[in-house]
Amino acid sequence: MVKVTDDILIDNSELDISFIRASGPGGQHVNKSATAVQLRFDVASSPSLPAPVRRRLLHLSGSQITKDGELIINASQHRSQHRNRQEALQRLKALVRRAAQRPKRRRETRVPQRAKEQRLDQKQRRSETKRLRKPPRRW
Repeated sequence: MVKVTDDILIDNSELDISFIRASGPGGQHVNKSATAVQLRFDVASSPSLPAPVRRRLLHLSGSQITKDGELIINASQHRSQHRNRQEALQRLKALVRRAAQRPKRRRETRVPQRAKEQRLDQKQRRSETKRLRKPPRRW
């Protein structure tokens, strides 16, 4: 079980972790060992996530989500499978935690009358400055 928050626990059977070869520098070690981790989590059909969290997670994850609603996290920062696996799980937890937080609702406020007057005053001064830069009109 992966504990994300007090309310959200993700069962290990819902996570599909596979090891792939990492790209980039590293000499012969990179060519012969599969240290990069690819974590797959089916967000769309996960029983562990409440509906509002699932909706926000699908929205938040952007390009990491497939059309089928599967979240894919790649981790290849470290040279060991163990550390890359931990990093992938940490990223998953962070993403789900962000989705679990309900966004604050925006309260509409009125623009103060003084602010409106200042804006119009600045606009008029700027207009006057530009008008004075022009050459005089010929009659």
